[in-house]
Amino acid sequence: MQSINSKKITEIVHSPSAVVDVDIQNIVTDSRQAHKTSMFVALKGEKFDGHNFAKSVIEQGCPLVMVERLLPDVPAMRQIVVPNCLEAYGRIGRFVRQGFTGKVIGLTGSSGKTTTKEEIKFLLSKFCDVYATQGNHNNFIGVPETLCNMSYSAQYAILEMGMSAKGEISKLTSYVQPDIAIVTNVFPMHIEFFENFKGIAEAKAEIFEGLRKGGTAIINADTNFADLLVRRADEKGANVVLFGSNNIPKVTPQGEGCVVQAKFGRKKVEFFLPENGEHHVYNALCALTVVDVLGLDVEKAATYLKDFGALAGRGKKHTLRLPKGGTYTLIDDSYSGQPEAMKLAIENLKKMDAKGGRKIAVLGKMAELGDSSLSQHIEIGQLVKTAGFDVVIGVCPEMKDMLNQLDSRQKSYYFENKDGLDEFLLNKLLQNNDIVLIKGARYSSKLYQVAESLIRLGEGA
Repeated sequence: MQSINSKKITEIVHSPSAVVDVDIQNIVTDSRQAHKTSMFVALKGEKFDGHNFAKSVIEQGCPLVMVERLLPDVPAMRQIVVPNCLEAYGRIGRFVRQGFTGKVIGLTGSSGKTTTKEEIKFLLSKFCDVYATQGNHNNFIGVPETLCNMSYSAQYAILEMGMSAKGEISKLTSYVQPDIAIVTNVFPMHIEFFENFKGIAEAKAEIFEGLRKGGTAIINADTNFADLLVRRADEKGANVVLFGSNNIPKVTPQGEGCVVQAKFGRKKVEFFLPENGEHHVYNALCALTVVDVLGLDVEKAATYLKDFGALAGRGKKHTLRLPKGGTYTLIDDSYSGQPEAMKLAIENLKKMDAKGGRKIAVLGKMAELGDSSLSQHIEIGQLVKTAGFDVVIGVCPEMKDMLNQLDSRQKSYYFENKDGLDEFLLNKLLQNNDIVLIKGARYSSKLYQVAESLIRLGEGA
Protein backbone atom coordinates (compact mmCIF):
# COMPACT_ATOMS: atom_id res chain seq x y z
CA MET A 1 0.00 0.00 0.00
CA GLN A 2 1.09 3.56 -0.67
CA SER A 3 1.64 5.59 2.48
CA ILE A 4 -1.34 7.75 3.55
CA ASN A 5 -1.16 10.40 6.25
CA SER A 6 -3.62 10.00 9.10
CA LYS A 7 -5.02 13.52 8.51
CA LYS A 8 -5.70 12.59 4.88
CA ILE A 9 -7.53 9.46 5.99
CA THR A 10 -9.93 11.53 8.08
CA GLU A 11 -10.69 13.59 4.95
CA ILE A 12 -11.25 10.47 2.81
CA VAL A 13 -13.72 8.95 5.27
CA HIS A 14 -15.33 12.31 6.25
CA SER A 15 -14.47 11.94 9.92
CA PRO A 16 -14.26 15.00 12.22
CA SER A 17 -11.80 13.19 14.51
CA ALA A 18 -8.63 15.01 15.54
CA VAL A 19 -5.87 12.42 15.36
CA VAL A 20 -2.13 12.06 15.71
CA ASP A 21 -0.06 12.99 12.67
CA VAL A 22 1.30 9.69 11.40
CA ASP A 23 1.91 8.03 8.05
CA ILE A 24 0.03 4.76 7.63
CA GLN A 25 1.76 2.08 5.56
CA ASN A 26 -0.94 -0.59 5.66
CA ILE A 27 -4.52 -1.10 6.78
CA VAL A 28 -5.52 -4.29 8.55
CA THR A 29 -8.73 -5.86 9.84
CA ASP A 30 -6.95 -8.68 11.69
CA SER A 31 -5.50 -7.48 14.99
CA ARG A 32 -2.71 -10.05 14.71
CA GLN A 33 -1.37 -8.27 11.63
CA ALA A 34 -1.26 -4.80 13.18
CA HIS A 35 2.13 -3.16 13.74
CA LYS A 36 3.68 0.28 14.29
CA THR A 37 2.78 1.66 10.85
CA SER A 38 -0.70 0.11 10.59
CA MET A 39 -4.23 1.36 10.97
CA PHE A 40 -6.57 -1.25 12.43
CA VAL A 41 -10.16 -1.18 11.16
CA ALA A 42 -12.58 -2.49 13.79
CA LEU A 43 -15.05 -4.42 11.68
CA LYS A 44 -18.03 -6.23 13.15
CA GLY A 45 -18.91 -9.80 12.20
CA GLU A 46 -21.44 -12.38 13.30
CA LYS A 47 -18.98 -13.90 15.75
CA PHE A 48 -16.58 -11.05 16.48
CA ASP A 49 -16.34 -7.31 17.01
CA GLY A 50 -13.07 -5.63 16.12
CA HIS A 51 -13.75 -2.94 18.71
CA ASN A 52 -12.88 -5.51 21.38
CA PHE A 53 -9.32 -5.66 20.02
CA ALA A 54 -8.71 -1.92 19.59
CA LYS A 55 -7.07 -1.43 22.99
CA SER A 56 -4.70 -4.37 22.54
CA VAL A 57 -3.49 -3.28 19.08
CA ILE A 58 -2.72 0.20 20.40
CA GLU A 59 -0.79 -1.35 23.30
CA GLN A 60 1.13 -3.44 20.75
CA GLY A 61 2.29 -0.24 19.01
CA CYS A 62 -0.34 0.24 16.33
CA PRO A 63 -0.72 4.05 16.08
CA LEU A 64 -4.30 4.32 14.85
CA VAL A 65 -7.65 2.53 14.91
CA MET A 66 -10.84 3.17 12.96
CA VAL A 67 -13.95 2.66 15.07
CA GLU A 68 -17.68 3.36 15.02
CA ARG A 69 -17.77 4.84 18.52
CA LEU A 70 -15.23 6.59 20.71
CA LEU A 71 -13.68 3.97 22.96
CA PRO A 72 -12.95 5.08 26.56
CA ASP A 73 -9.91 2.81 26.99
CA VAL A 74 -8.10 4.08 23.88
CA PRO A 75 -6.56 7.57 23.56
CA ALA A 76 -8.96 9.77 21.57
CA MET A 77 -6.12 11.00 19.32
CA ARG A 78 -5.58 7.37 18.23
CA GLN A 79 -9.15 6.91 17.01
CA ILE A 80 -10.79 7.80 13.70
CA VAL A 81 -14.52 7.60 14.39
CA VAL A 82 -16.86 6.89 11.48
CA PRO A 83 -20.52 5.85 11.21
CA ASN A 84 -19.65 2.62 9.39
CA CYS A 85 -16.18 1.08 9.33
CA LEU A 86 -16.93 -1.15 6.34
CA GLU A 87 -18.12 1.80 4.27
CA ALA A 88 -15.08 3.84 5.31
CA TYR A 89 -12.76 0.96 4.38
CA GLY A 90 -14.26 0.97 0.90
CA ARG A 91 -13.72 4.72 0.56
CA ILE A 92 -10.06 4.32 1.40
CA GLY A 93 -9.80 1.56 -1.18
CA ARG A 94 -11.37 3.83 -3.80
CA PHE A 95 -8.87 6.58 -2.93
CA VAL A 96 -5.94 4.19 -3.41
CA ARG A 97 -7.40 2.94 -6.69
CA GLN A 98 -7.63 6.51 -8.02
CA GLY A 99 -3.86 6.82 -7.73
CA PHE A 100 -3.28 3.74 -9.88
CA THR A 101 -2.12 4.71 -13.39
CA GLY A 102 -2.52 1.30 -15.04
CA LYS A 103 -5.65 -0.36 -16.36
CA VAL A 104 -8.12 -1.89 -13.90
CA ILE A 105 -10.10 -4.95 -14.94
CA GLY A 106 -13.22 -5.70 -12.90
CA LEU A 107 -14.87 -9.10 -13.12
CA THR A 108 -18.05 -10.71 -11.90
CA GLY A 109 -20.20 -13.72 -12.79
CA SER A 110 -22.16 -16.54 -11.24
CA SER A 111 -19.59 -19.26 -11.78
CA GLY A 112 -15.88 -19.53 -12.47
CA LYS A 113 -14.95 -15.97 -11.44
CA THR A 114 -11.82 -16.90 -9.57
CA THR A 115 -10.57 -19.31 -12.24
CA THR A 116 -11.17 -16.77 -15.01
CA LYS A 117 -9.48 -14.06 -12.96
CA GLU A 118 -6.46 -16.29 -12.43
CA GLU A 119 -6.37 -17.17 -16.13
CA ILE A 120 -6.41 -13.50 -17.11
CA LYS A 121 -3.65 -12.82 -14.59
CA PHE A 122 -1.66 -15.78 -15.92
CA LEU A 123 -1.78 -14.51 -19.50
CA LEU A 124 -1.23 -10.82 -18.78
CA SER A 125 1.76 -11.64 -16.57
CA LYS A 126 3.51 -12.97 -19.68
CA PHE A 127 3.63 -9.37 -20.92
CA CYS A 128 4.12 -7.21 -17.81
CA ASP A 129 3.64 -6.82 -14.05
CA VAL A 130 0.08 -7.68 -12.96
CA TYR A 131 -1.72 -7.27 -9.64
CA ALA A 132 -4.87 -9.25 -8.79
CA THR A 133 -7.32 -10.24 -6.09
CA GLN A 134 -5.90 -12.98 -3.89
CA GLY A 135 -8.06 -16.09 -3.89
CA ASN A 136 -11.72 -15.16 -3.84
CA HIS A 137 -11.51 -12.01 -1.71
CA ASN A 138 -14.38 -10.45 -3.62
CA ASN A 139 -16.78 -9.04 -1.01
CA PHE A 140 -17.12 -5.82 1.02
CA ILE A 141 -14.01 -6.71 3.01
CA GLY A 142 -11.96 -8.40 0.29
CA VAL A 143 -12.37 -5.71 -2.39
CA PRO A 144 -11.24 -2.78 -0.18
CA GLU A 145 -8.39 -4.96 1.11
CA THR A 146 -7.32 -5.71 -2.46
CA LEU A 147 -7.50 -2.05 -3.43
CA CYS A 148 -5.59 -0.85 -0.36
CA ASN A 149 -2.78 -3.30 -1.09
CA MET A 150 -2.63 -2.41 -4.77
CA SER A 151 0.83 -2.35 -6.32
CA TYR A 152 1.36 0.91 -8.20
CA SER A 153 4.20 -0.68 -10.17
CA ALA A 154 1.77 -3.01 -11.96
CA GLN A 155 0.43 -2.13 -15.39
CA TYR A 156 -2.78 -4.06 -14.91
CA ALA A 157 -4.92 -4.81 -11.86
CA ILE A 158 -7.62 -7.48 -11.89
CA LEU A 159 -10.33 -7.32 -9.25
CA GLU A 160 -13.01 -9.92 -8.69
CA MET A 161 -16.41 -8.89 -7.35
CA GLY A 162 -19.02 -11.22 -5.90
CA MET A 163 -22.56 -10.67 -4.70
CA SER A 164 -25.55 -12.37 -3.15
CA ALA A 165 -28.02 -9.46 -3.25
CA LYS A 166 -29.09 -6.48 -5.32
CA GLY A 167 -26.91 -3.39 -4.94
CA GLU A 168 -23.75 -5.14 -3.78
CA ILE A 169 -21.94 -5.05 -7.12
CA SER A 170 -23.04 -1.44 -7.55
CA LYS A 171 -21.24 -0.50 -4.34
CA LEU A 172 -18.15 -2.58 -5.08
CA THR A 173 -17.74 -1.27 -8.62
CA SER A 174 -17.92 2.29 -7.29
CA TYR A 175 -14.73 1.48 -5.38
CA VAL A 176 -13.03 -0.46 -8.20
CA GLN A 177 -13.90 1.96 -11.05
CA PRO A 178 -12.82 -0.51 -13.77
CA ASP A 179 -11.52 0.40 -17.21
CA ILE A 180 -12.74 -3.02 -18.35
CA ALA A 181 -15.80 -4.68 -16.77
CA ILE A 182 -16.45 -8.38 -17.39
CA VAL A 183 -19.52 -10.56 -16.82
CA THR A 184 -18.50 -14.19 -17.30
CA ASN A 185 -21.97 -15.75 -16.99
CA VAL A 186 -25.35 -15.55 -15.26
CA PHE A 187 -26.75 -18.59 -13.45
CA PRO A 188 -29.47 -18.84 -10.76
CA MET A 189 -27.07 -18.61 -7.81
CA HIS A 190 -28.37 -16.99 -4.60
CA ILE A 191 -31.82 -17.01 -6.22
CA GLU A 192 -33.52 -17.18 -2.82
CA PHE A 193 -32.47 -13.52 -2.36
CA PHE A 194 -34.11 -12.36 -5.63
CA GLU A 195 -37.65 -12.17 -6.96
CA ASN A 196 -36.67 -13.97 -10.14
CA PHE A 197 -33.76 -15.09 -12.33
CA LYS A 198 -33.75 -11.80 -14.24
CA GLY A 199 -32.99 -10.00 -10.98
CA ILE A 200 -29.66 -11.85 -10.78
CA ALA A 201 -28.74 -10.64 -14.28
CA GLU A 202 -29.63 -7.07 -13.31
CA ALA A 203 -27.43 -7.38 -10.23
CA LYS A 204 -24.49 -8.61 -12.33
CA ALA A 205 -25.05 -5.73 -14.79
CA GLU A 206 -24.41 -3.27 -11.95
CA ILE A 207 -20.69 -3.73 -12.67
CA PHE A 208 -21.09 -1.42 -15.67
CA GLU A 209 -22.15 1.45 -13.38
CA GLY A 210 -18.55 1.85 -12.24
CA LEU A 211 -16.94 1.84 -15.67
CA ARG A 212 -14.67 4.77 -16.34
CA LYS A 213 -15.48 6.99 -19.32
CA GLY A 214 -14.56 5.21 -22.54
CA GLY A 215 -14.39 1.88 -20.75
CA THR A 216 -15.05 -1.55 -22.24
CA ALA A 217 -17.66 -4.14 -21.25
CA ILE A 218 -16.73 -7.74 -22.02
CA ILE A 219 -19.78 -10.02 -21.97
CA ASN A 220 -20.39 -13.72 -22.52
CA ALA A 221 -22.66 -13.61 -25.58
CA ASP A 222 -24.09 -17.07 -24.85
CA THR A 223 -25.02 -16.68 -21.21
CA ASN A 224 -28.49 -16.21 -19.79
CA PHE A 225 -29.80 -12.65 -20.26
CA ALA A 226 -26.86 -11.65 -22.48
CA ASP A 227 -29.14 -9.18 -24.30
CA LEU A 228 -30.00 -7.50 -21.01
CA LEU A 229 -26.31 -7.23 -20.07
CA VAL A 230 -25.53 -5.65 -23.44
CA ARG A 231 -28.36 -3.13 -23.01
CA ARG A 232 -27.17 -2.12 -19.55
CA ALA A 233 -23.59 -1.73 -20.80
CA ASP A 234 -24.80 0.38 -23.74
CA GLU A 235 -26.76 2.59 -21.34
CA LYS A 236 -23.52 3.33 -19.50
CA GLY A 237 -21.75 4.27 -22.72
CA ALA A 238 -19.45 1.25 -22.71
CA ASN A 239 -17.65 -0.19 -25.69
CA VAL A 240 -19.22 -3.66 -25.78
CA VAL A 241 -17.13 -6.69 -26.76
CA LEU A 242 -18.69 -10.15 -26.84
CA PHE A 243 -17.08 -13.55 -26.51
CA GLY A 244 -18.60 -16.97 -26.99
CA SER A 245 -19.55 -19.52 -29.61
CA ASN A 246 -19.04 -17.02 -32.43
CA ASN A 247 -15.32 -17.04 -31.56
CA ILE A 248 -15.05 -20.82 -31.93
CA PRO A 249 -15.07 -22.49 -35.32
CA LYS A 250 -13.93 -25.81 -33.85
CA VAL A 251 -13.11 -27.66 -30.60
CA THR A 252 -11.42 -31.05 -30.88
CA PRO A 253 -10.96 -33.35 -27.86
CA GLN A 254 -7.37 -34.47 -27.34
CA GLY A 255 -6.62 -36.76 -24.43
CA GLU A 256 -8.03 -35.17 -21.27
CA GLY A 257 -7.83 -31.76 -22.93
CA CYS A 258 -8.88 -30.20 -26.20
CA VAL A 259 -7.59 -28.20 -29.15
CA VAL A 260 -9.51 -24.99 -29.80
CA GLN A 261 -9.56 -23.04 -33.01
CA ALA A 262 -10.76 -19.53 -32.31
CA LYS A 263 -10.92 -16.11 -33.90
CA PHE A 264 -10.68 -12.61 -32.51
CA GLY A 265 -11.64 -10.16 -35.21
CA ARG A 266 -9.44 -11.08 -38.14
CA LYS A 267 -6.98 -12.93 -35.97
CA LYS A 268 -7.19 -16.73 -35.95
CA VAL A 269 -5.53 -18.71 -33.18
CA GLU A 270 -5.26 -22.37 -32.25
CA PHE A 271 -4.45 -23.48 -28.74
CA PHE A 272 -4.47 -26.51 -26.46
CA LEU A 273 -6.27 -26.63 -23.13
CA PRO A 274 -5.20 -29.33 -20.66
CA GLU A 275 -8.79 -29.59 -19.39
CA ASN A 276 -11.73 -30.51 -21.60
CA GLY A 277 -15.17 -29.04 -20.97
CA GLU A 278 -17.21 -26.13 -22.25
CA HIS A 279 -16.55 -23.93 -19.22
CA HIS A 280 -12.78 -24.27 -19.68
CA VAL A 281 -13.16 -23.10 -23.27
CA TYR A 282 -15.27 -20.11 -22.23
CA ASN A 283 -12.80 -19.14 -19.50
CA ALA A 284 -9.99 -19.19 -22.07
CA LEU A 285 -12.03 -17.15 -24.56
CA CYS A 286 -12.74 -14.54 -21.91
CA ALA A 287 -9.07 -14.27 -20.93
CA LEU A 288 -7.94 -14.01 -24.56
CA THR A 289 -10.60 -11.37 -25.24
CA VAL A 290 -9.10 -9.26 -22.45
CA VAL A 291 -5.65 -9.68 -24.02
CA ASP A 292 -7.04 -8.62 -27.39
CA VAL A 293 -8.94 -5.61 -26.00
CA LEU A 294 -5.74 -4.41 -24.31
CA GLY A 295 -3.95 -4.51 -27.67
CA LEU A 296 -1.55 -7.28 -26.66
CA ASP A 297 -0.50 -10.21 -28.83
CA VAL A 298 -3.42 -12.65 -28.60
CA GLU A 299 -1.66 -15.28 -30.72
CA LYS A 300 1.32 -15.26 -28.36
CA ALA A 301 -0.96 -15.37 -25.31
CA ALA A 302 -2.82 -18.38 -26.67
CA THR A 303 0.37 -20.43 -26.73
CA TYR A 304 0.61 -20.17 -22.92
CA LEU A 305 -2.83 -21.67 -22.22
CA LYS A 306 -1.43 -25.20 -22.38
CA ASP A 307 0.30 -24.46 -19.08
CA PHE A 308 -2.78 -23.21 -17.23
CA GLY A 309 -4.53 -25.97 -15.27
CA ALA A 310 -7.51 -26.19 -12.94
CA LEU A 311 -7.17 -24.50 -9.54
CA ALA A 312 -7.32 -26.21 -6.15
CA GLY A 313 -10.93 -26.90 -5.23
CA ARG A 314 -12.08 -25.98 -8.71
CA GLY A 315 -11.62 -29.18 -10.67
CA LYS A 316 -7.96 -29.86 -10.00
CA LYS A 317 -7.00 -33.51 -10.52
CA HIS A 318 -4.83 -35.40 -8.05
CA THR A 319 -3.34 -38.86 -8.51
CA LEU A 320 -3.34 -40.34 -5.01
CA ARG A 321 -2.12 -43.55 -3.42
CA LEU A 322 -4.44 -46.04 -1.76
CA PRO A 323 -3.54 -47.45 1.69
CA LYS A 324 -3.28 -51.03 0.37
CA GLY A 325 -1.59 -50.20 -2.91
CA GLY A 326 -2.67 -48.80 -6.24
CA THR A 327 -3.76 -45.27 -7.13
CA TYR A 328 -6.93 -43.37 -7.88
CA THR A 329 -7.77 -39.97 -9.36
CA LEU A 330 -9.44 -37.34 -7.21
CA ILE A 331 -11.20 -34.47 -8.97
CA ASP A 332 -11.34 -31.81 -6.27
CA ASP A 333 -14.22 -29.57 -7.33
CA SER A 334 -15.32 -28.92 -3.78
CA TYR A 335 -15.33 -25.12 -3.79
CA SER A 336 -18.75 -24.47 -5.30
CA GLY A 337 -21.96 -26.47 -5.26
CA GLN A 338 -24.25 -24.27 -7.32
CA PRO A 339 -26.41 -26.12 -9.89
CA GLU A 340 -24.70 -25.08 -13.12
CA ALA A 341 -21.26 -25.87 -11.72
CA MET A 342 -22.61 -29.21 -10.49
CA LYS A 343 -23.93 -30.03 -13.97
CA LEU A 344 -20.61 -29.15 -15.60
CA ALA A 345 -18.67 -31.30 -13.15
CA ILE A 346 -20.98 -34.25 -13.75
CA GLU A 347 -20.67 -33.86 -17.51
CA ASN A 348 -16.88 -33.72 -17.30
CA LEU A 349 -16.72 -36.88 -15.21
CA LYS A 350 -19.03 -38.60 -17.68
CA LYS A 351 -16.60 -37.83 -20.53
CA MET A 352 -13.51 -39.08 -18.71
CA ASP A 353 -11.88 -42.44 -19.41
CA ALA A 354 -11.70 -44.46 -16.19
CA LYS A 355 -9.16 -46.83 -17.76
CA GLY A 356 -10.52 -49.93 -16.09
CA GLY A 357 -11.58 -48.23 -12.87
CA ARG A 358 -14.96 -46.93 -11.74
CA LYS A 359 -16.50 -43.48 -11.87
CA ILE A 360 -17.60 -42.32 -8.42
CA ALA A 361 -19.50 -39.10 -7.69
CA VAL A 362 -19.52 -37.70 -4.14
CA LEU A 363 -22.08 -34.91 -4.19
CA GLY A 364 -23.04 -32.57 -1.36
CA LYS A 365 -26.08 -30.33 -1.04
CA MET A 366 -26.58 -27.21 -3.13
CA ALA A 367 -27.31 -24.12 -1.04
CA GLU A 368 -29.24 -20.84 -1.40
CA LEU A 369 -31.75 -22.18 -3.94
CA GLY A 370 -34.92 -21.05 -2.15
CA ASP A 371 -38.15 -22.64 -3.36
CA SER A 372 -36.35 -24.30 -6.27
CA SER A 373 -34.15 -26.44 -4.00
CA LEU A 374 -36.21 -29.64 -4.32
CA SER A 375 -36.56 -29.45 -8.10
CA GLN A 376 -32.88 -28.58 -8.53
CA HIS A 377 -31.70 -31.56 -6.47
CA ILE A 378 -34.07 -33.85 -8.38
CA GLU A 379 -32.73 -32.51 -11.67
CA ILE A 380 -29.15 -33.25 -10.60
CA GLY A 381 -30.23 -36.79 -9.67
CA GLN A 382 -31.73 -37.32 -13.10
CA LEU A 383 -28.54 -36.06 -14.71
CA VAL A 384 -26.43 -38.40 -12.57
CA LYS A 385 -28.71 -41.28 -13.55
CA THR A 386 -28.17 -40.71 -17.27
CA ALA A 387 -24.42 -40.24 -16.69
CA GLY A 388 -24.26 -43.86 -15.60
CA PHE A 389 -21.73 -43.48 -12.79
CA ASP A 390 -20.79 -46.69 -11.01
CA VAL A 391 -21.16 -45.30 -7.49
CA VAL A 392 -22.94 -42.19 -6.21
CA ILE A 393 -22.68 -40.81 -2.68
CA GLY A 394 -25.06 -38.13 -1.46
CA VAL A 395 -24.11 -35.95 1.51
CA CYS A 396 -26.64 -33.90 3.55
CA PRO A 397 -30.43 -34.45 3.77
CA GLU A 398 -31.19 -32.52 0.57
CA MET A 399 -29.27 -35.13 -1.44
CA LYS A 400 -31.77 -37.87 -0.58
CA ASP A 401 -33.96 -36.43 -3.34
CA MET A 402 -30.99 -36.68 -5.70
CA LEU A 403 -30.30 -40.30 -4.77
CA ASN A 404 -33.94 -41.25 -5.24
CA GLN A 405 -33.61 -40.55 -8.97
CA LEU A 406 -30.85 -43.07 -9.61
CA ASP A 407 -31.03 -46.27 -11.61
CA SER A 408 -31.37 -49.37 -9.43
CA ARG A 409 -28.18 -50.69 -11.00
CA GLN A 410 -26.20 -47.73 -9.66
CA LYS A 411 -24.66 -48.37 -6.26
CA SER A 412 -25.42 -45.50 -3.89
CA TYR A 413 -24.66 -44.42 -0.33
CA TYR A 414 -26.03 -41.65 1.88
CA PHE A 415 -24.18 -39.65 4.53
CA GLU A 416 -25.93 -37.19 6.85
CA ASN A 417 -22.78 -35.06 6.81
CA LYS A 418 -19.11 -35.33 5.86
CA ASP A 419 -18.04 -37.05 9.08
CA GLY A 420 -16.28 -40.34 8.40
CA LEU A 421 -16.62 -40.01 4.65
CA ASP A 422 -12.88 -39.85 3.98
CA GLU A 423 -12.30 -43.04 5.98
CA PHE A 424 -15.15 -44.81 4.17
CA LEU A 425 -13.77 -43.84 0.77
CA LEU A 426 -10.20 -44.87 1.54
CA ASN A 427 -10.78 -48.05 3.50
CA LYS A 428 -14.05 -49.43 2.13
CA LEU A 429 -14.82 -48.12 -1.32
CA LEU A 430 -11.97 -46.85 -3.49
CA GLN A 431 -10.11 -49.27 -5.76
CA ASN A 432 -7.18 -49.04 -8.14
CA ASN A 433 -7.81 -46.73 -11.14
CA ASP A 434 -11.07 -45.30 -9.76
CA ILE A 435 -11.96 -41.69 -10.52
CA VAL A 436 -13.81 -39.86 -7.74
CA LEU A 437 -15.42 -36.45 -8.10
CA ILE A 438 -16.07 -34.40 -4.96
CA LYS A 439 -18.55 -31.57 -5.44
CA GLY A 440 -20.85 -29.63 -3.09
CA ALA A 441 -21.66 -26.29 -1.49
CA ARG A 442 -18.46 -25.35 0.31
CA TYR A 443 -19.76 -24.16 3.66
CA SER A 444 -22.98 -26.16 3.76
CA SER A 445 -21.64 -29.60 2.87
CA LYS A 446 -17.99 -29.00 3.88
CA LEU A 447 -16.84 -31.59 1.38
CA TYR A 448 -13.69 -29.54 0.85
CA GLN A 449 -12.53 -30.96 4.17
CA VAL A 450 -12.96 -34.49 2.80
CA ALA A 451 -10.97 -33.55 -0.30
CA GLU A 452 -8.21 -32.01 1.82
CA SER A 453 -8.04 -35.15 3.97
CA LEU A 454 -7.84 -37.45 0.94
CA ILE A 455 -5.09 -35.36 -0.63
CA ARG A 456 -3.10 -35.25 2.59
CA LEU A 457 -3.41 -39.00 3.15
CA GLY A 458 -2.92 -39.95 -0.47
CA GLU A 459 0.17 -37.83 -1.04
CA GLY A 460 1.70 -38.82 2.26
CA ALA A 461 0.92 -42.54 2.11
